[in-house]
Amino acid sequence: MQPLHQTTKRANLQTRQPNNLAVHNLCRTRQPPDGTINLLGLGLKYCIVPPKATPNIKACMQKLAYKIRTKHYLLTNDRTQQTEYIPQLYIKLKNWFPPPAPLTTEALMTVFEKNLREASRINNQQNYNFTSLTPTQKTTLNEFKHSREFIILPTDKNLGPAVMNRDDYITQVLKEHLLTPTYLQLSPEMASLRITQTKKLLTDAFQAHRHRLTKPETDFFTRSFNNQHRNPVFYGMPKIHKNPILLRPVVSCVNSFPSIFSTWLDFQMKKLLHLIPSYIKNSTDLIKDLQTINLPAGAKLFTADATSMYTNIDTTTGLQTFRHLFHTYNDSIPITFPKDLFLTTLEIIMSNNIFSFSDTFWLQLQGTAMGTPAAPLYSIITYGYHENTQVLNKFQSNLIYYKRYIDDIFGVWVDSPNTSWSEFEQALNKFGQLRWNIEKPTTSTTFLDLQISISKNKIQTRTYQKPLNLYLYIPPTSAHPSSCFKGLITGEILRYWLQNTQQEDFINITQQFIQRLLQRGHTLEEIIPTIRSAAASIDNTQGARNLLQPKIPSEDTLYIHWNYHPSDIKKNDIHRIYNETLKGHDYFRQMRIAMSRPPNLRDTLCRTNIPDLPGRNSSDILRNIQEKIT
Repeated sequence: MQPLHQTTKRANLQTRQPNNLAVHNLCRTRQPPDGTINLLGLGLKYCIVPPKATPNIKACMQKLAYKIRTKHYLLTNDRTQQTEYIPQLYIKLKNWFPPPAPLTTEALMTVFEKNLREASRINNQQNYNFTSLTPTQKTTLNEFKHSREFIILPTDKNLGPAVMNRDDYITQVLKEHLLTPTYLQLSPEMASLRITQTKKLLTDAFQAHRHRLTKPETDFFTRSFNNQHRNPVFYGMPKIHKNPILLRPVVSCVNSFPSIFSTWLDFQMKKLLHLIPSYIKNSTDLIKDLQTINLPAGAKLFTADATSMYTNIDTTTGLQTFRHLFHTYNDSIPITFPKDLFLTTLEIIMSNNIFSFSDTFWLQLQGTAMGTPAAPLYSIITYGYHENTQVLNKFQSNLIYYKRYIDDIFGVWVDSPNTSWSEFEQALNKFGQLRWNIEKPTTSTTFLDLQISISKNKIQTRTYQKPLNLYLYIPPTSAHPSSCFKGLITGEILRYWLQNTQQEDFINITQQFIQRLLQRGHTLEEIIPTIRSAAASIDNTQGARNLLQPKIPSEDTLYIHWNYHPSDIKKNDIHRIYNETLKGHDYFRQMRIAMSRPPNLRDTLCRTNIPDLPGRNSSDILRNIQEKIT
């Protein structure tokens, strides 16, 4: 399938606009610009580009030369990229540059760059200007970019974009979250001091235990220390599926100093996941499991979801749980596992989650440090140990099946004379202050993106879609690579095939998907070839499963990084230039072009940091709230 910009230059952008434009307008005072629905209704993933392609060939060649020279260096020094290499912890070494490759290769890289530049120059002379926004949409985009009155946000559960008034948003964050006992406000001076102290605690812990770490781990820490860091930032995502609409609290910890150590904790926790039999990765793994279950008579399904799981796993309970886990499963944990550094780092991370919101600073007092990379596995393992010791063994005769995805439980229950359902409910709720909303056993329920039911003693599944889903699929006018459109259609159809036991359900959901794509501006002529390709790949269920498994890139693959623009030279042109120059002289077995997408509306409009507006910042609104209370 080819998107609009690759099929015709004269296609009318206006006629290809989606028919199902929608946005969650949560503004209560000042209303957003008139063109808001026409812009945000495109979806926050909608990519926008300038009219002409201006490829950053210099950056492309720098990455290419670095890869080729490094490959040659490793080969000539009898080393490989797999030597003590941990992908999750790899940080590129600054100020190290591989020595030049042989003269022939260096010369061919020069020719490759020259030919790329010439092809780009000719293309820009011959090709058309591209636009992905109508004049009205461009005007609205500029209004939002220069306005401090509105906050644009993705919604919880990925249910579409939302727009809120600035003051309402700040007030709701403060009242719902930051002014509750879970958080403590810090002065800027106290926040700075606390951040500095936390950094020292973490670096001291590393220095005290670095002799017990592997070289890739010490390299990860020392290289990360030299990077620039930012303080974590708090923001909220509207839960538009709730009544009243609340905000889901989120802390962005990207590039913060504590995230270095939390990333290492996450890496170490992966080594402990095999100890948690309740852990499940996604709904695809659940379907695989359910196909092997033989249901006894009277079996029922049940689900449970935790109430604010992160903030209700207190640090004392979490640390104590890991100590018990290390003791109980000592023989199943690698002898080299750095338990002391792990526990020390874990306590520091969970006790010092300091972040900003607008111009104010806060410390999280209770629960799992929100936003920290280790948080998901921390919650999975801590409660998983409780399940191992207090739930799974005691109710073994009742639980035909039991799995948990972070804070959502799914199971198959059968009554027995020795244990009751009420006892099971009590057992789930005996982990610190964490509490569960537990559904009574039934023959039909929803879990993640599945509707699960029992029919004739067999478990059947079908795709579940939330009622408030806006289905804002990427329109064909978005400046996305064609592979993204193909991947969207193929991925969804394969997912539907896996999820729907009955062929009738698969056909119905696929037909709905096609209709929704048409509403987003796609045409049958464009999408049918991709649909047929997806259908051909699902001759049997196992074939579809294999296609969904991620493919691991080979160390013998050279990636050419290229910023995508619809009117730029095409991948075939880059392949041709490569084949005529570098192929066979770059020390790699194959070459792939890694197209990076242009900025999208979320990148452009959704700000983690709220723009400064004197008199209406968080500190100002907080002062007004406190004055009203007193």
